[in-house]
Amino acid sequence: MRGGRWPANLATLANGLVGVGAIAYVLAGNPLWAMLLIISGVGFDGLDGFLSRRSGLPPNAFGRAADSVSDAVTFGLAPGALLVVHTRDVSTWSPYAPWALLVGVAFAALAIARLVYFTYRGFRRSDFLGAPTPQAALALLVLLLFVDAPAFRGPSPALALIGGAAIAATMVLPVPFPKIRRGSTLRPAMIATAVALVVAVLVLQFVPAVGSAFYRLAEAAGVFAAAGFALYYFVGPFTVARPKASGETNGSA
Repeated sequence: MRGGRWPANLATLANGLVGVGAIAYVLAGNPLWAMLLIISGVGFDGLDGFLSRRSGLPPNAFGRAADSVSDAVTFGLAPGALLVVHTRDVSTWSPYAPWALLVGVAFAALAIARLVYFTYRGFRRSDFLGAPTPQAALALLVLLLFVDAPAFRGPSPALALIGGAAIAATMVLPVPFPKIRRGSTLRPAMIATAVALVVAVLVLQFVPAVGSAFYRLAEAAGVFAAAGFALYYFVGPFTVARPKASGETNGSA
């Protein structure tokens, strides 16, 4: 069924709105809910591309720009806010406040720079040049689960900021990353990774007691997700074929 561009546009709008909601939850002191909304944004971002292809209409500049604006909010500004705003372990984070602001702003700025490139040029590629913003945002969430909230390994601002800066840098490095589409070598592993991250964050919404069975389930799911993102970042570039003369025009940024 082909119904024009409006279903894809609604998915794009939903992506941007959950990003705004994620920022609001960060400011309200509930980073776990913010993480859940960022993850849901990835779902809407993928739905946007699916519906766009189903419409049968050719991609246009407005659609790419609108998608990139929504991505900038959900995968740039919201993760940046998670790095900057800390309402728990305040005494631990206070000495790092200037650095947290610097890294958070840098994460958002590099995500926006990467999206600008994608909107005007990178969409022509059959792969991603630099890590796509949704993967970078999710990788940051996994990192923060271990060293910030709920801090499976104990709060560590230094590790959070160093890791956040490294993840941000991958978005603008001239390194090819694969698109996780049907037939992709890493597709099964990345689907399992996404499911594991959803399980971890959903379980944590119920605030399980430290050491309880549900807490251990969330931690195990987080470890699995971390392994999956390590696979994407360190193995993914080696699965990318040589660039072609003309690439796909659809895809997340």
